[in-house]
Amino acid sequence: MEAHGGDAEAALAAIPAIARNAKMGTYAPCSVADAEAELEAGRRLGAVPLFLGQQAYPALLAEVPDGPPLLWARGDIALLERPALALVGARNASSLGIRMARALARGLGDGGDAIVSGLARGIDAEAHRAALDTGTVAVVAGGIDVVYPAENEALMAEIAHRGLILSEMPPGHRPQARHFPRRNRIVAGLARALVVVEAAAKSGSLLTAREAADLGRDVFAVPGHPFDRRAAGCNVLLRDGATLIRGPDDIHAALGDTSSTPAPRPRRARRISPLHTVPARPLPDPNCSRERVLELLSAAPVEEDQLQRDSGLPSPALAALLTELELDGKIRRAPGGLLSRAR
Repeated sequence: MEAHGGDAEAALAAIPAIARNAKMGTYAPCSVADAEAELEAGRRLGAVPLFLGQQAYPALLAEVPDGPPLLWARGDIALLERPALALVGARNASSLGIRMARALARGLGDGGDAIVSGLARGIDAEAHRAALDTGTVAVVAGGIDVVYPAENEALMAEIAHRGLILSEMPPGHRPQARHFPRRNRIVAGLARALVVVEAAAKSGSLLTAREAADLGRDVFAVPGHPFDRRAAGCNVLLRDGATLIRGPDDIHAALGDTSSTPAPRPRRARRISPLHTVPARPLPDPNCSRERVLELLSAAPVEEDQLQRDSGLPSPALAALLTELELDGKIRRAPGGLLSRAR
């Protein structure tokens, strides 16, 4: 703007010429009518815009070189004043991965950190659920009123009530593949450190970890069994210098947090405006399937009782399914009622 005499209108008027010189083709700034329509759509949802340079804008994200100039916030914006830790991982999370994500989110939340994640299926969703009582921030790739994936509709509505939803996209915008890497940079930029629970060797979680490292954030990873592809990304991060963690205490120690005693939970701030949430539709149970049970199992053994809790299947149905999978050579049983996936 300074190049145009500090005049915002002159700077906006210069954008088409700058785009042409940069070989970007035809480009024009948003019209006043479109901007006003977006603002009105956000207000109808009970959301507020956070502009780069304003006091309410997240301080750490303001330091990111390509941070979004505008964020839509739906929920408790007081969460942005608290220290935050990002927790991400595989969409097809194992039973052990789910347990670890829950334990980390609860422990770190009890320690005073807001838990940031991307509201994806698997590790992200479990981290958000476990941190609802202590504070969680969901960064979405589409508009703040667009549910993706559909199975997280009820969770998204709950976060809008008890946590915070952020997006740089306008309300109503449907997410596309190119939007998820942009979402990931916000997840990394909001937090003082990032934790990866499970991740394949080529995954969005691994890219988010690289983004965090490039921003100078600490990166933590949970080690996994070498035969489990969901652990490959974490093991690569550990090989390349990420800090191995076994629980919340390891993270607090690595970050130099002086007390191992959980900090008192802050009082929840009064919301600045009422929220409108989409009523949750009854969702099909994704657990009742052979594929779901196999997805929860990995090369690392897990107790059958824990598998039953994570799958949500009645014990008789699970027992019958496990027998079928064992006869098919898909799983292995070990002494003590332990189950693992066959290689």
